[in-house]
Amino acid sequence: MRVLVVNAGSSSLKVRLLSDDNKVIDKLDLGQWSGHDETEELQAFLDRLPTDDRPPGTPCFDVIGHRIVHGGAEFTKPVLIDRRVRARIAALTELAPLHQPRGVAGIDALSRLLPDVPAVACFDTAFHASIPDETATYALPHEWNRRWGLRRYGFHGLSHSYVSRRAAEILGQPIEMLRMVSCHLGAGASLAAVEAGRSVDTTMGFTPLAGLVMATRTGSLDPGLVLWLQMHSGISADKLSYVLEHESGLKGLSGGSGDMREILRDIDDDPRARLAFEVYVHRLRREIAAMTASMGGLDVLVFTGGVGEHSAPVRAAAAEGLHYFGVDLDPVANDAASGDAEISAPDALVRTVVVTAREEVEIANGARSAIDQAP
Repeated sequence: MRVLVVNAGSSSLKVRLLSDDNKVIDKLDLGQWSGHDETEELQAFLDRLPTDDRPPGTPCFDVIGHRIVHGGAEFTKPVLIDRRVRARIAALTELAPLHQPRGVAGIDALSRLLPDVPAVACFDTAFHASIPDETATYALPHEWNRRWGLRRYGFHGLSHSYVSRRAAEILGQPIEMLRMVSCHLGAGASLAAVEAGRSVDTTMGFTPLAGLVMATRTGSLDPGLVLWLQMHSGISADKLSYVLEHESGLKGLSGGSGDMREILRDIDDDPRARLAFEVYVHRLRREIAAMTASMGGLDVLVFTGGVGEHSAPVRAAAAEGLHYFGVDLDPVANDAASGDAEISAPDALVRTVVVTAREEVEIANGARSAIDQAP
């Protein structure tokens, strides 16, 4: 079953056509995506796809899989999209205002262009639906939690699910026997504690703002600090929200763009860049330790995402503070890592691997599963 995977980011769109065995047949990357002005480019991409032995005018794929960032409490597995599902996804926009509208725009654009092809929504939050109540529940009034569905949802679940499974394959060990911390380090970043293939804890929360320091997001803050800023600075809620999302993190600390490559380039000459790197690594080490505590130990540490895959200095700095857990990297293997690779020192108690992020595989598999289970 071939799948057209549609991955809408906060401002971009990635489309991949995957074969039965999840090889990429063709792809489209749009740097700007609103869902309105770019449909001509999308149509041109669809028109150039191979038809193989299918009748003229028939798509060369069987189902469309959409990445949707927030599924709320309702959507905990891939689901066929109909009018009701589309409306419920759109209703969750307040919980992910940067991504949810773009995901809905992707659904709408493909439904206009390919109205007869079934479409499936796959959710970044779904993998974390398995975290236990004591992990998911905020210490807020019970009535608040119940009325508004307040809980830790977690994100990057499609990535964490894929890389944890792929890491077990690389190591040749059954995932059911492993306790992993999956580190998705990109512009957005989060960790997941994955025990026996199931998420039991994660660093993001009700929104994607919590947890690690990110490119432009703060990560976790003292809520009293946010309240103090609102009460004493005169900054509006909208302005504060924008700064926490877009002007903080590595960008706010360094004064640059928030790109880790710039931070590392300037680290020896710019005190702000050095501080930004040290804050980033400190939070990363601390949260890895927290995820390990949620599982009572650690067998595998996994790095993925743009920073996780390509920044050997970040991996080395994180591992440097985790020797007491048994994390120890082979410096040569770490520096040379490309694609899927193990970078552990030969005698390390904890195995460390780098996995290329392939969310599209998880989406394709989810889409196939939803079609197979449809009545």
